[in-house]
Amino acid sequence: MEERLYIKPILSGKADKRPLIIAGPCSAESEEQVIATALELAGEGRTDIFRAGVWKPRTRPGSFEGAGEDALPWIANAALKTGIPAAIEIAAPKHAEIALKHNINIFWLGARTVVNPFLVQDLADALKGNDVAVMVKNPVNPDLNLWIGAIERLHDAGIHRLAAIHRGFSHFESAPLRNKPLWEIPISLKRQFKNLPVFTDPSHICGNRSMLQDIAQKALDLEMDGLMVETHCNPDAALTDAAQQVNPQALSALLNSLTIRSAYAEQSFEHLVAPLRAIIDEKDQELLNVLSSRFSAVEAIGKLKD
Repeated sequence: MEERLYIKPILSGKADKRPLIIAGPCSAESEEQVIATALELAGEGRTDIFRAGVWKPRTRPGSFEGAGEDALPWIANAALKTGIPAAIEIAAPKHAEIALKHNINIFWLGARTVVNPFLVQDLADALKGNDVAVMVKNPVNPDLNLWIGAIERLHDAGIHRLAAIHRGFSHFESAPLRNKPLWEIPISLKRQFKNLPVFTDPSHICGNRSMLQDIAQKALDLEMDGLMVETHCNPDAALTDAAQQVNPQALSALLNSLTIRSAYAEQSFEHLVAPLRAIIDEKDQELLNVLSSRFSAVEAIGKLKD
């Protein structure tokens, strides 16, 4: 299957560095916020791609759903001012058409979009014939073939600047992380497509900035190719996902805290065993969560009997 994908670097004209860093706010809220965040990130000198959400698919109506088309000139201007290429999420063909008119040509498909093959195909058709890069987030449910299928649809449309983004998988039980990493799934993707970059989004896995370092380090230890970290000039005032965002200075501190190991030898013991250790750690945490839920249920029954 690996041979079917011809992959080019996400950043046109040069090889992607490792780890590649994608940073920027969850949502583009105002021109001032977008420009301020981009300039601060440029000043820190760690960001390779500036990300900002324009159309935000919220679970329930009534919350901020993004500035929409109005935000595209802000993001294009931020890229111009800083020299950092910009990326946005697209979830409908019209999003792609409008963004291309504003010279934005790096996109990602969100977890809710990737679950719908018809919509992914519509987006692939809308992008066909354009020199664009597309990063594909994993679907909300842990379905590796669905993730691969979205990548293949884009590839078959002639889009070869491709990458995957591991942002974790939805779950219902109480747990410290917002989304389950299920590391075995991105590891499996990397094994099947060795030339496909896979980035990890610790912001969406954690849901809380206090846990970013652990997940980011684990991603690098498992040889993921980069990180997407939500970064805002004033995180506590963010209109969406405030708890998981950091400011540009905190992003630099986070990146400085990470150990970036040299590539393992192809058959080294650590190279082979690290993914298995990550899976065991994750399953241990799941067992603890299940036992905690069971204890809570037993405790509730006890109170009813009193």
